[in-house]
Amino acid sequence: MNYFSSEFKLGILGGGQLGKMMLYETRKFDIYTKVLDPSDEAPCKISCNEFVVGDLLDFDTVYNFGSGLDVLTIEIENVNLEAMKRLEKEGVKVYPPTQALQIIQNKAAQKLFYMDNHIPTAPFVRFAYTNEIEDSITNGGLSFPFVWKSSQFGYDGQGVKIIRTLDDLKGIPNVECIAESLISFKNELAVIVARNVSGQVVAYPVVEMEFHPEANQVEYVICPARISTEVAQKATEVALRVSEKIAQVGLLAVEMFQTHEDEILVNEVAPRPHNSGHYSIEASYTNQFEQHIRAILDLPLGSTRSKVAGIMVNLVGSEGHSGPVVYENIDKILGMNGVTPHIYGKKMTRPFRKMGHVTIINDDMEKARKVAEQVKNTIKVISN
Repeated sequence: MNYFSSEFKLGILGGGQLGKMMLYETRKFDIYTKVLDPSDEAPCKISCNEFVVGDLLDFDTVYNFGSGLDVLTIEIENVNLEAMKRLEKEGVKVYPPTQALQIIQNKAAQKLFYMDNHIPTAPFVRFAYTNEIEDSITNGGLSFPFVWKSSQFGYDGQGVKIIRTLDDLKGIPNVECIAESLISFKNELAVIVARNVSGQVVAYPVVEMEFHPEANQVEYVICPARISTEVAQKATEVALRVSEKIAQVGLLAVEMFQTHEDEILVNEVAPRPHNSGHYSIEASYTNQFEQHIRAILDLPLGSTRSKVAGIMVNLVGSEGHSGPVVYENIDKILGMNGVTPHIYGKKMTRPFRKMGHVTIINDDMEKARKVAEQVKNTIKVISN
């Protein structure tokens, strides 16, 4: 099929920043795109050929959007799966495949998938409702501390909470969930695996993630991870196994814990471009967004090698600021060598909302890390 400057149509469910960065690549290749998002001010609106406002979880909206497309992909997991299944049956090529997305959409199903396929992960207990947890604690089936995770609709630190006492359960939604053992770990790592329709597979280097202690969001992504060759190989092998077993097409970001004994435990996965791969726009031979497009169109996959060391700093809304966004001191970071800001196009900020990211590249990892700290301390996302 001719994808370029043709009648071919690619649909994207979700119009956020991941979709916007994906559209940089479709515009480069002159691929016709159509995007669905609930917000009329979504970042993707300015970059696609067609933009549709609608509910991503509504069957009719998603089905009608997808009818007439050649390929349908996602930039967010919270979409109507039944509509995607119908489209898949009617001949629309849907990536990730719905059988993979069905597992990934539900964290409890994900954990069971890991167990069934002998993929290392933290011990857990599944609950139909949160209010069952207290009985389990009382009867000795569960002990503190543990991590409560909503089975569905969690993102960016939402739907996740560390539980150390019964009081910590107050105010948590009464939904299907899991209680996962709190792992003592040395590092949080991630590997992005790309698989095209024909089965060609490549993996990006292992990255190291540093999280904000309150928001449970990634603050820094460091590539390459500062780990041994043996640990990096083990993490890559685990990520490749997850991708193979789940039969993903497109990108699969596999987040993992490195324990103090250097075991690798899978935390969770995302079947799309991911925050842990943003560094690749400046630092890699083929960035993650182009790679995803290549994979779902069954084109040859590009090199995942890094040209230089890369560090990504998330730009999130400052605490105490809600309203029209202002990027304070952005001119100062633009004066630093190897620093590239990416602004997502969200007009309104609020505490911890992802508003952009900054990539720092350097031949020397330690220098890049120092500049990243300087960037983090300089630029502020505030409101008028």
